[in-house]
Amino acid sequence: MVADSSADPAEIAIIGGGCYGTFYARQLERARERGAVRYGRLLVVDRDAACQAARELGERPDRRLVVSDWGDFLDDWLAAPRDGAIVPSPLMPHLMFEWLLRRARARWPGREVAPRALTDPAGTPYDMAAPDGTRYLSYADWLCPTHCIEPALCPAIRAPRTWEMSEALEAMAARLARTSPVAGPVLFTCRHRAFGVGMFDAAAVQAGDAVVAGAGAPGSAVDVLVGTISACHGAASLLHLDALPAAA
Repeated sequence: MVADSSADPAEIAIIGGGCYGTFYARQLERARERGAVRYGRLLVVDRDAACQAARELGERPDRRLVVSDWGDFLDDWLAAPRDGAIVPSPLMPHLMFEWLLRRARARWPGREVAPRALTDPAGTPYDMAAPDGTRYLSYADWLCPTHCIEPALCPAIRAPRTWEMSEALEAMAARLARTSPVAGPVLFTCRHRAFGVGMFDAAAVQAGDAVVAGAGAPGSAVDVLVGTISACHGAASLLHLDALPAAA
């Protein structure tokens, strides 16, 4: 399992410059003004130079709009060790899995590297398999409050939160490993940091890449379970590394 830390990041990359990203940027700036969080600069990443964040916030020395495809931005931003953190959007695809997939294909150009359908259910109340094989999971079978920070006392049911998504994916990895080689889970865990904004560290993503590299190093076929999660919700995917071709 790869977890995130809570060190103060030099940069925070907010994925998306729409309503969510604009809200997150405002909240983080308010939190910093009040001493609740420290960081060097905010990067708001969106393909649209005229997105909501650009229109409503503009730029200043400690906040910059990065006009880029999300995948292209992550390929560049995560290419070297970085003191940073990522604020995911609840509406984004499984970007961290896609990044790991691209890294694995670049690492082993002669090897079959592909997503594999995750058919094993997680046992959560909400569990939906998308056409690309990703499973979208949630412990909530109710409508959660907007920008919920997932406290110990669930605000929706007004009772203690007795669940943790990381435990569900750890159990899933153990079940899968009974029938075939499985590594992980590699988990990118979004935790609340300040003023309703959750994030995970760039270092956790890069550490997840090291787990994939280690799993594939022996050259035999293996699957790596990858999840981008919070305490209550998550996206889980299976990264398949086929056996390395035999040397001629």
